[in-house]
Amino acid sequence: MTETESIAYDVVVIGGGPVGENVADRARAAGLTTAVVESELLGGECSYWACMPSKALLRPVIAQADARRLPGLAGTVDGPLDTPAVLARRDEYTSHWKDDGQVAWLDGTGADLHRGHGRLAGPRTVTVTGPDGTLTTLTARHAVAVCTGTRAQLPGLPGLAAVEPWTSREATSAKAAPGRLIVVGGGVVATEMATAWQALGSRVTLLVRGKGLLSRMEPFAGELVAEALSEAGADIRTGTSVESVARENGTVVVVTGTGDRVEADEILFATGRVPHTDDLGLETVGLEPGSWLDVDDSLRVTGTDWLYAVGDVNHRALLTHQGKYQARIAGAAIAARAAGGPLLDEPWGAHAATADHDAVPQVVFTDPEAAAVGLSLAEAEQAGHRVRAVDVEFSSVAGAGLYGEGYRGRARMVVDLEEEILRGVTFVGPGVGELIHSATVAVAGRVPVGRLWHAVPSYPTLSEVWLRLLEAYRDN
Repeated sequence: MTETESIAYDVVVIGGGPVGENVADRARAAGLTTAVVESELLGGECSYWACMPSKALLRPVIAQADARRLPGLAGTVDGPLDTPAVLARRDEYTSHWKDDGQVAWLDGTGADLHRGHGRLAGPRTVTVTGPDGTLTTLTARHAVAVCTGTRAQLPGLPGLAAVEPWTSREATSAKAAPGRLIVVGGGVVATEMATAWQALGSRVTLLVRGKGLLSRMEPFAGELVAEALSEAGADIRTGTSVESVARENGTVVVVTGTGDRVEADEILFATGRVPHTDDLGLETVGLEPGSWLDVDDSLRVTGTDWLYAVGDVNHRALLTHQGKYQARIAGAAIAARAAGGPLLDEPWGAHAATADHDAVPQVVFTDPEAAAVGLSLAEAEQAGHRVRAVDVEFSSVAGAGLYGEGYRGRARMVVDLEEEILRGVTFVGPGVGELIHSATVAVAGRVPVGRLWHAVPSYPTLSEVWLRLLEAYRDN
């Protein structure tokens, strides 16, 4: 192994996914010299194995489902999707797993890219082992930002490795639809990939340990998604654990806790994520390898004055858009501290990621879509707020019927009865992903319910559900 001389920067970013890119961009915009260390593809999980490929797979599925709800179109789209064409479009959206475009973008910011495995080697020091074994030492005058994200968590089942199970990476990058697919899990990855591959030709069996799907959202979200998946042909088995899994003559064989035997061509485990910090050198700065990194609202790691942990790795909100938000906050905070200026870290200040606590939006791109921001009813009650849930069906909105025949969906807002603001909002139904930002503005802005009366929704749109919600709150 050959060691090069040490290179000094103001900021060193470990991890070149969307989060790391945004930290680097904000640091460079403030005039700080910046290095980005990436061991795989610049652009990270989101660009190549998560957000972009999964949504490219799902978009034709949702478009066909919407078309089937419309007289005049329904009869023309009854056939199967062109799976090779869908996969080819997916490949375009991942840039065929090449990062040339991302590298060009980073070059344009003025940040330096170091390819290789980055590890902490003491305070403000990062060593990078390059693909050729060359060791480079980077030192940071002001900050090191850990943006290494997470990886899929697999259960400790004997012989699992020999089965070669899918994780989210294989599920979004597969080159063909398996004839039969077992999906273990009931969360976002499980429901989205079940939706996609069922529509692309697989016979999907969902094995869910809990009582239903999407357990972190309002209960009706999982219920409506499960109903639609079942109607599409998926076999959903709740309250079901996987006791053993093996591959026999090429066939995956699962034995469940009830003794049932389920067979498939492939199996996807969508059973959670763990932090990508096991080989990061955390022990050299007094932290536990493999742990989540605790941070304050400026994203600085607890007990340090130079180390930041941004994105999924801090376990605050495991979503790309939330990680990018944190990156903008962290980059600004690093720059402010480097300049010796005031830190605006009060709630909702320029250097505080307050939305992580109160206004995290998420869209699940199933059919129907499920979208939520803020707290669910149960979460708000557990937090000690005096709240009331207001529910309406989308069938009460003219825009829903125009969107498609037999439109099924529901909306809920959770109202804080003392402050007269919204603590959370959930929409479930076709196309509701585009509604959630209006709810995010209302929750993040703490807009009084009385003022929302003056935010007039256009007719006839799905957004009129806001009026129905406010009427239901007033009348009851």
